[in-house]
Amino acid sequence: MERVCFLLRVRPERLDEYKERHRAVWPEMLDALTKTGWRNYSLFLSEDGLLVGYLETDDFAAAQQAMAETDVNSRWQAEMAPFFEAGRPDEGLFTLAEVFHLD
Repeated sequence: MERVCFLLRVRPERLDEYKERHRAVWPEMLDALTKTGWRNYSLFLSEDGLLVGYLETDDFAAAQQAMAETDVNSRWQAEMAPFFEAGRPDEGLFTLAEVFHLD
């Protein structure tokens, strides 16, 4: 199993709307994430727009590719891109290397 942590930057002026969108993630998006192997997935957001994501998966590259092939992901990413400084979040995330884990 891979534990994945990534960073993105949400535009500060869009933080409230970004949070609101994530209180109502489309059911078909949630289903696609589950079916493509994204487990224990969380997003954390600071007041300055720093977004930290965490998930567990068997193969992150395969999970990303499987999501990229879904129609719902294309629609979600297009709607979410304006919230981010770097455009589409699925194409602009910066992954962090795990250096310690206490199980």
